Amino acid sequence: MKYLITGGAGFIGSHVADKLLSEGHDIVVVDNFNNYYEPQIKEANVEAHLNDSHYMLYRSDIEDINALEEVFQTHSFDVVIHLAARAGVRPSVENPAEYVKTNILGTVNILECMKKYSVKKLVMASSSSVYGNCKADKFSEFLEISQPISPYAATKSACEQFCYTWYHLYGIQVAMLRFFTVYGPRQRPDLAIHKFTRKILRNEPIQIYGDENMKRDYTYIDDIVDGIQKAICYDRTGYEIFNLGGGHPVSVKEMIMTLEKALGKQAIIEHVSKQAGDVDKTVCDNKKAYHLLGYEPQTTFEQGIQKFVDWLKN
Repeated sequence: MKYLITGGAGFIGSHVADKLLSEGHDIVVVDNFNNYYEPQIKEANVEAHLNDSHYMLYRSDIEDINALEEVFQTHSFDVVIHLAARAGVRPSVENPAEYVKTNILGTVNILECMKKYSVKKLVMASSSSVYGNCKADKFSEFLEISQPISPYAATKSACEQFCYTWYHLYGIQVAMLRFFTVYGPRQRPDLAIHKFTRKILRNEPIQIYGDENMKRDYTYIDDIVDGIQKAICYDRTGYEIFNLGGGHPVSVKEMIMTLEKALGKQAIIEHVSKQAGDVDKTVCDNKKAYHLLGYEPQTTFEQGIQKFVDWLKN
């Protein structure tokens, strides 16, 4: 099969590309290598495949419809895996217009190209942030998501609506995947686990924003890649939303203690004010993904942290 992976040089996208290439598929990656974090990190993510005849890289932006048209004209895709987005909750509060352009306009550009060139299957990354400050014990796909608390979350919620519209109007089959705090090797350096690990190793203080009892449902990268592959194969209904998460939320305090144990070093902690746009908790209900996809995360938080620490040290 032939896949287009947008954002395929990033953390999640590069892992998906690795996996699909290892299974003999043809991969086309679109990524703009922007400077949200060091572009050299993405360069390292793709380096191993640049001479692979089954891999092609376009240094293009999903905001550029003409560049996307060129990609779709040149290749006949079986599936689009749309992972490209302007990431980060906190920066979206400071610069919401850029998030609208990249996340919403970029997604509409993808949908329009799929319509024009008759690509009928889309697997897309949404986010647990769409649930906002949900009070439910577990976040289910059946909950109302009309109260996002960051522009980033609002754009992801809007993308879900746009994708449903293109499914309804043009028959594009969509699997919308709400990721819950993905971590592991190649994780973005601005995210807590990566940032905290580096600071502990350097004996630098780490900052906790708000309450150390805030919880996140962390999901190891291998389990996310497995969920994406299962979503690719799903064809029982035309449009579905799936939570992909570990199902076992971990507090900030527990996360730091797990890092300390894996590193054999104690963290220096500073408490600072909670940042705008941060939710209090994320708790994944993955029953729907289990029943419809056979999705079942395999990596415990402790195992995943040890794997991440081993990778970072090496």
